[in-house]
Amino acid sequence: MKKSTLALAVALGAIAQQAGAAGFIEDSKATLGLRNFYINTDNRDGHPNATSNTRSKNAEWGQGFDLRFISGYTQGTVQFGVDAIGLYGVRLDSSRADHGNYTGTASGGTIFPSDGNKAVNDFASLGVTGKVKISQTELKLGTLQPKLPVIVTNDGRLLPQTFQGGQITTNDIKDLTLVAGQVEKAKGRNSSNNENLSIAGANGSSNYNAGKFSNKFYYAGGDYKLTKDLTAQYYYGNLENFYKQHFLGLTHNWAIGPGVLKSDLRYFNSSDDGRNGDTAAYFTSGNYNNFNAGKGKVDNNLYSGLFLYTVGGHTFGGGYQVSNGSSDFPWLNQGDGSSAYITTDMQIQKFARAGERTWQARYAYDFAKVGVPGLTAGVVYLKGSDIDTIANNNGRAETTGQSEWERDITVAYVIPEGPLKNLGVAWKNAMWRTDLANTRSQDENRLIVSYSIPLL
Repeated sequence: MKKSTLALAVALGAIAQQAGAAGFIEDSKATLGLRNFYINTDNRDGHPNATSNTRSKNAEWGQGFDLRFISGYTQGTVQFGVDAIGLYGVRLDSSRADHGNYTGTASGGTIFPSDGNKAVNDFASLGVTGKVKISQTELKLGTLQPKLPVIVTNDGRLLPQTFQGGQITTNDIKDLTLVAGQVEKAKGRNSSNNENLSIAGANGSSNYNAGKFSNKFYYAGGDYKLTKDLTAQYYYGNLENFYKQHFLGLTHNWAIGPGVLKSDLRYFNSSDDGRNGDTAAYFTSGNYNNFNAGKGKVDNNLYSGLFLYTVGGHTFGGGYQVSNGSSDFPWLNQGDGSSAYITTDMQIQKFARAGERTWQARYAYDFAKVGVPGLTAGVVYLKGSDIDTIANNNGRAETTGQSEWERDITVAYVIPEGPLKNLGVAWKNAMWRTDLANTRSQDENRLIVSYSIPLL
């Protein structure tokens, strides 16, 4: 039996003995989240073919159910609790042509897992997390959904991504939060199965082989509140046999005139680890001279700054990001949907390719200021240039200085009161254009209706 499984069993046994204790039941919460999700992706140029796995159109529609139970803690110096998450997705519409998995690859389609090259009728998963607390220190073992600079749970489709592992968090020192953990598996947003961990270029999604994976991702770090308006961060992540990553961050809120300026500065230093340094099957994507198909070891420094000024319901923003080094920016990416803690992680693209320089402009408005609470709208535009990539797939890598841009629009409304309180409707539209070789530009629309029902 694995150590994490044994520890979880011990924790659940202790909980079972004290389930009636004050706090465990009284502080428990249960909610049912409902998400109706439609997505339509239009690949604008180029031609569909079996090797690119991109038809001219992908469209799917489904209903998701997200049932969560979060317990309180038993009494005593050492306190125990248990959380659970049940996920269920139902296909409402998807054809073989629109599933987004033309060749039947293992990573699934746009929303649903695949049965060959068509969507399954439904899919489900269950996750349980045992937790132990002493003072302000908490240990969790089982299903995790971390949102940290070096590991981010993706929630961009019908159901969210989850991870399996253990994490300890402490707030025993005033103004300081420390976190450490190990993740062994990930369950994709369109999957019922736990799978090992990988990165772009090695996960098999681009060339449809089995890919290379690891079952050990270590992470640690902390947030220190220097003042009430200034927070500093340091985190470290290591995916065994793939990459090591250091992160430094600084956020600051500054009252200027009638509004507030938020500054968000981030720096990532990423390098190779183990087999990624010398074994081609473990290489990541990027621009490497003398390496086949523009792949090689992880070598990336990413700097970014994002500045947002909020006043009277308006938020104006701008930012700049530089991706230096021989490889693209690495993050946990199994090939079935993932998120990265970068300011350019958008609806379609991430703008973190080798050599890429990206500037962005943002605007958002909260209509509560004009008497319509719950209604918000926003637009983001990004332009990336100086991308280092390859002109073809014949093994000759070269710097081409290609570019890309994306424009995202979001309009959302959440009913603030009445019998349908918290019912939300959102429309997300994205347009992405690029001159990257062997790549298709895209338009995408998402329609999302969500509702949360408290059960406890």
